[in-house]
Amino acid sequence: MTSPARPTLSAALDGCTIVIAVDRRSSELAAALERHGAVVRHAPALTIVPHIDDEALISATRRLIAEPPDVVVATTGVGFRGWIEAADEAGLAEELLMALGRAQIVARGPKARGAIQQAGLTADWVAESETSAELGEFLLAEGVAGRRVAVQHHGSGADGLDELFTRAGAEVVSLTVYRWGPPPDPAAVSRSAAAAAAGEVDAVLFTSAPGAAEWLAAAAREGALDRIVAGAASGQVLMAAVGPITAGPLVDVGIEPLIAERGRLGSLVRAVVTYFGGGRAPSAQTAAGRLELRSGGAVLDDRLIPLSRTGVAVLRELFVAAGAVVPRQHLQTALPRSGDSAHAVEMAVARLREALGPDVIRTIVKRGYRLDVLEQKEGPA
Repeated sequence: MTSPARPTLSAALDGCTIVIAVDRRSSELAAALERHGAVVRHAPALTIVPHIDDEALISATRRLIAEPPDVVVATTGVGFRGWIEAADEAGLAEELLMALGRAQIVARGPKARGAIQQAGLTADWVAESETSAELGEFLLAEGVAGRRVAVQHHGSGADGLDELFTRAGAEVVSLTVYRWGPPPDPAAVSRSAAAAAAGEVDAVLFTSAPGAAEWLAAAAREGALDRIVAGAASGQVLMAAVGPITAGPLVDVGIEPLIAERGRLGSLVRAVVTYFGGGRAPSAQTAAGRLELRSGGAVLDDRLIPLSRTGVAVLRELFVAAGAVVPRQHLQTALPRSGDSAHAVEMAVARLREALGPDVIRTIVKRGYRLDVLEQKEGPA
């Protein structure tokens, strides 16, 4: 039995292929994008490996119940929720919440605060920058000497907080609730990177810094990273992150990603929808109207016109040239499967004119073709 189709909210992402390099809540994110018309490809670069049966976690939880902490540090929402779930599995949730309820609770960002509230507790302070550095500075200024500090770590566990608080005289109880594991399908990650480099993907979305770093590493192993960086700079592919911490590995390789305003999946979806549906994507004002390029076709005056892979490849070269003449020989090399046939270029241009209208592409005799633009291509606002 097939599930009922989800209602469509908009056509903002029609013609877009979007890679989500996400493990946790990937189905939720995909569904939200699909409701705006996107085709979604799953390529999680890492998996979250929970440790619900981890004896060390349960042992540390029992110690905190017996000797409640003065300070609780929650670094991730998924980790804090996982800790409460692990305690519940062991029959310790009620006692743990009572112990934590007497402590000062600080959170590394809104997702951690949300998990704290979901558990029925209240965050006393939240790091606006969502960084462990700001969190550490706050507690050092408050003073941790002689205090018992419970630190829930993110997947890698290497945030330096344990060492920082220990040097400042605190008694630290360290808790790692989950760890990062290998991607479920490494080949899918490699294929997604190659597709992004080839212009077959419109956007790649990330929700964790380790996941972003590993996806970029996979792109480097495929020899695709330089083309992805160049494609991001030209607007060929949008790289988007749920928050500034997630964006860090992208910035490190020279990419300026789109960053969601509120550090939530819903905010990330809205940012991507606004980018493609709100006039922020690169465009060219042609004689036939405003033109935007998608991996699945062209958007001409807000109407998606599906195109073949060959048509998209030829139109992309003309689009990037922004009205300059593109020689036939250059277009010939851009064709996916017809590199030796000059006739293939003529046929591709003819099909584009048939789909887009005769006023979009102009033939320059003995030289090649150009996009008939009225003004230079626009970039993101």
